[in-house]
Amino acid sequence: MHSACAHHHLLAVNHRICTSEANPSAHVVRSLCAHLSWLSVVVTFLFISPEAAMSCSPLPLMAGANTVEEQRARWERKRSRTAKELLETEHRYLEQLDLVVTFFVTILKAKGTLKPAVMETVFGPLESIYSASQVLSLHLERGNLGLGLENFCQKLELYGHYAENFEQANKTLMEQLRKNKSFRRFKKLQETRPQFKGRKLEDLLPLPLQRLHQYKHFLRDLLENTNPGSAEYQKLAKTMKSVSEVSRWVQDIVRKRENSLQLHRVQKLLKGQKTQVLTPGRWYIREGWLLVVPSKGEELKRRMFFLFSDILISTKPCHPLHLLNSSKFACTAVYPLHQCVVDKVFGHTQSEGGLLSLSFPHKTLLLMSTDQQDINDWYQSLTAAVRQLKA
Repeated sequence: MHSACAHHHLLAVNHRICTSEANPSAHVVRSLCAHLSWLSVVVTFLFISPEAAMSCSPLPLMAGANTVEEQRARWERKRSRTAKELLETEHRYLEQLDLVVTFFVTILKAKGTLKPAVMETVFGPLESIYSASQVLSLHLERGNLGLGLENFCQKLELYGHYAENFEQANKTLMEQLRKNKSFRRFKKLQETRPQFKGRKLEDLLPLPLQRLHQYKHFLRDLLENTNPGSAEYQKLAKTMKSVSEVSRWVQDIVRKRENSLQLHRVQKLLKGQKTQVLTPGRWYIREGWLLVVPSKGEELKRRMFFLFSDILISTKPCHPLHLLNSSKFACTAVYPLHQCVVDKVFGHTQSEGGLLSLSFPHKTLLLMSTDQQDINDWYQSLTAAVRQLKA
């Protein structure tokens, strides 16, 4: 008998017996039904042809394999797009660096308009950075992505040194533009060349620091779409680690420079030199107006507060008619944070504003704001600063 026919025949018999109301022995019938149901399953698996079984299956057996191949193809497409974009942007980066190297560094060296020490300060390792990118670009053009990036790793420290020198480079450049008339004239002439497209030297000098940030994103995308078991993945991972380390180095330099600028700014805002803001290891956090709630029922006092990593400074505006200090603040108190306990008195719910309690060994300071988000931000900043000091 054909397998399909046998299967249908067994099912029909099973159905007739199980549904027969005239069957005198119900338990015998149920037992026979169970055996016939089991036998029909066995017949299905033993005798139905593979073609018939395949036709009954909702998913092809090769679906998993196809899915894996499709995923690999998607990865390869994304990887190719990223590699192409990396090369295209590297070409544009080189073109911009070439403007500085060709029209400034090379000619200034030949003319002697700037002294060698000044040249070194203004441009730093820019020529070496330019050369490293030329080599990387050649590797990328030949499809040697892993090898090109692995070799480029050895030059990444140049970007860190460039960042370290960047602030001094800007200061020296501005100084030379003020003092050196021939350099000022030369710079203006070079920037009028059509290749510059209206860009100034100051616009081009930060390019290496911006490019370092871009490298990090390109490498992350390449890693995500490269087979982890491949040799190229290991090279990309090594480069990614190096770029991340240098990127952190540069970010730390930028943070320190920005913090230094903030400390100097606040120091200049304060009347006199009695309160020393410029202290090694101190970090600026935030500033803003808050209301001080007096302990003896007096009126609320509006004060400008400056929060740092180790102290909180309370100030009030100087008299607006003062000849020298009209735009400055007079310090009213300096609160060390190492023994401070911060509590939120109210402002936990969606009310208007809030009140903070700052407890010190010999004083309790109540600070209030009508803006709840503002008081929440101050609470977070203060608690984080105190926690960091006590860590």
